[in-house]
Amino acid sequence: MLHQPAFIAPTQHTDAASAWRQVQTLYAHSVAHLRQAMQDFVAGRDVPDQRIRACYPFVRLHTRRAFEHAQASHLSYGFVAEAGRFETTLTRPDLFAEYYQEQFRLLLANHGEALEVGLSTQPIPIHFSFAEHDHVEGHLSAERRSLMRHVFDLPDLAAMDDGIANGTYRAAPGEPLPLSLFTAPRVDYSLQRLRHYTGTAPEWFQNFVLFTNYQFYIDEFIRLGHAEMANPNSEYTAFVQPGNVVTRRVGLAAEAVDALGAAPPRLPQMPGYHLMRADRTGITMVNIGVGPANAKTITDHIAVLRPHAWLMLGHCAGLRNSQRLGDYVLAHAYVREDHVLDEELPLWVPIPALAEIQLALEAAVAEVSQVPPAELKRIMRTGTVASTDNRNWELLPTHNVASTPQQRFSQSRAVALDMESATIAANGFRFRVPYGTLLCVSDKPLHGEIKLPGMANHFYRERVDQHLRIGIRAIERLREGGVDQLHSRKLRSFAEVAFQ
Repeated sequence: MLHQPAFIAPTQHTDAASAWRQVQTLYAHSVAHLRQAMQDFVAGRDVPDQRIRACYPFVRLHTRRAFEHAQASHLSYGFVAEAGRFETTLTRPDLFAEYYQEQFRLLLANHGEALEVGLSTQPIPIHFSFAEHDHVEGHLSAERRSLMRHVFDLPDLAAMDDGIANGTYRAAPGEPLPLSLFTAPRVDYSLQRLRHYTGTAPEWFQNFVLFTNYQFYIDEFIRLGHAEMANPNSEYTAFVQPGNVVTRRVGLAAEAVDALGAAPPRLPQMPGYHLMRADRTGITMVNIGVGPANAKTITDHIAVLRPHAWLMLGHCAGLRNSQRLGDYVLAHAYVREDHVLDEELPLWVPIPALAEIQLALEAAVAEVSQVPPAELKRIMRTGTVASTDNRNWELLPTHNVASTPQQRFSQSRAVALDMESATIAANGFRFRVPYGTLLCVSDKPLHGEIKLPGMANHFYRERVDQHLRIGIRAIERLREGGVDQLHSRKLRSFAEVAFQ
């Protein structure tokens, strides 16, 4: 038997705001039921001899006709490609308010059919019902904690795989087709992981993301962030650091949530920093550290926030003798020897360069470095970047072996090598998030120029500030050009979901 909240019948909506408000009502209805039951459970009160359950809201489109592409051939999302029944579960309507309303608006405009909003049969795991600063489970005894799985629904990994995004999901006969890349449990799972890995709440994340593999870039981003907060005319409104420590722009009043922030005793695994704009088109920067595993992990989770773009700024090994330390590399192709995405995205899948991102990065390099566009080749090379999962690839045997890294990199025409860029680009391709890479040559191991402490310190002082400013300027150019230009049809599959 189930102990559930009172049933609320599905409703029809021809207005996006109305549909979102109903999603918000249903979600609040379900979460309130779970939170009250959890409070009673923590307090030690007798629980009913029933499983306590509440379910996610859903949105459904039942269309009798396929979308006519000729009506809006420029669209890359916001429609379904065939007649039928499509739906998805939804979560956190507060966090995704603008995103959900935009997806609803496009579906209504492109199909002319009402949207149906109701309660699904997908349970909300009790852990995903807690408010941001609730830590009620920590007060439970071991015995009481072990009883939880018999009373509440716990996270079910079978309900949150990436089959839709990977293109491997097949709906069973009679089942609706998906509207979104991610189900509600998958989104909630990633929201929890983002808190853990970055030390900041999902609410602070912005729609443009910079990744780096060196703390030096973060130090400079912190300095720039505080400089923006000291500028009363800055377009940015707040700067957020791990522990949800908020600095508001001078002249803006503190908000209630600011008092809840506290610097952590140690930095999280991949600390996140957020330079915020009122419309969420600011910049989030994450230090992913070294290696493709971290790069995949963080992009797996940030993808559910549906950012407009993410860019990799980091250091690389220059593979060509003509390169100098401090030169830039703009990736236009990737050799994927990182291996972390081989199961989800086979190696035969090409990862194309995206023209909008490439142009923004190239223009930003010229603008910030003040090098005329005709002379950019003097400081920047466009070419293939190879990413490896072996940090000590230089030590692999080179005699009496069929293939060496040096040989493969030469055959692929690679100009630079790192451990993260191909992973970030490939996951951007996989999750339909526009991506780009601008690296800076910090050593040339094939040519005897390895990093030495004095040389490295001089290099970091000379280049990090400029490199970061180039990345920020590229994002500003992308924002100024309009995000509609970013979400290209080249990232969409044959039978794509409707949500961005």
